Amino acid sequence: MRIGIFLVAAQFPARESGRVLADAVELVVAAEEAGFDDAWIAEHHFMSYGVCPSATTFAAVAAGRTTRIGLGTAVSVLSTRHPVALAEQAAMLHHLSGGRFTLGVGRGGPWVDLEVFGTGLERFERGFEESLDVLVRALSGARVSAGGEFFRFREVPIVPAATMRPVVACTSEATLTLAARRGLPMLLGMHVDDREKAAAVAAYERVREERGTAGRAGGQADPAHGGAPGGAVEHVEHVEHVAAAVGFVADSTRQAVAELTEAMPRWLEPGLAGYLPVDGRPRPARDVGAYVDFLTRVHPVGSAARCVETILATAEATGLRHLILMVEGGGDHRRTLENIRRLGAEVLPAVRGRR
Repeated sequence: MRIGIFLVAAQFPARESGRVLADAVELVVAAEEAGFDDAWIAEHHFMSYGVCPSATTFAAVAAGRTTRIGLGTAVSVLSTRHPVALAEQAAMLHHLSGGRFTLGVGRGGPWVDLEVFGTGLERFERGFEESLDVLVRALSGARVSAGGEFFRFREVPIVPAATMRPVVACTSEATLTLAARRGLPMLLGMHVDDREKAAAVAAYERVREERGTAGRAGGQADPAHGGAPGGAVEHVEHVEHVAAAVGFVADSTRQAVAELTEAMPRWLEPGLAGYLPVDGRPRPARDVGAYVDFLTRVHPVGSAARCVETILATAEATGLRHLILMVEGGGDHRRTLENIRRLGAEVLPAVRGRR
């Protein structure tokens, strides 16, 4: 199994955002020392839930502070970015990190970001497929052009060029279907349990099989590689999906749950309020107490033994072999460093020792 960390750059009360970012880089260094496979950073705008507005910039800094650990974005929001500009940044990071970088992208939400960055609600509601296809083409060869609704430009060279396959955050059936048709790995969030993760993996495989069969029968092309929309998925031998979960270890499960139950609402209550809809639609309500209870029940939170048991149970139930653990839930930087080191020393060897 591959086990990484997942950083939100969470701003707990009384913490200054610049300090949060500097501490987050230190967490990546600690994760490399503790033996984690990779570190992924989330992108957010205009809120305290996460104070990293450019996951690619953060990855560049982290690449310069580390030598081995993989680095990924979870995710870069494609609805507010030009896909070619994002592809150029990903290619730079690929080369400068020695191939350690993975680009994760997502649709995002109907938030005020769309207004501020000028891409508009339409890019979120119906432009994600076109954006993703342009991105994939830009990361698949030396040249790219576009002639769609949202992007129209002559063929240009990609400099530097890199061959990369992005990971796609899938929180809806539409996005899952799109990722499966393109043969792109999914990133599954920590808001879903093992049953829902297993259902997503099964749905993904059904779409791949259906599109592969249709493509072999009809000779359709994959738009991710220049073909017509609606074509068959590219043949990919293996797709390694990624799933996020909370990871928090203490001397006992009772202690771990108590720590997160006390700390996480202080971050989530003001943080989630930062999701401001662009068009006045009601903001989704979230029962923070119930959400924290869900996270501590279904994810590897507890004693080292319980963390190992939960990770192995997730792998067995879902078939997933790549988990990234959100380690910042305790709120205190020193406690988060301790959490990373204990997970590395007490949990990772036991997980990797099982077959």
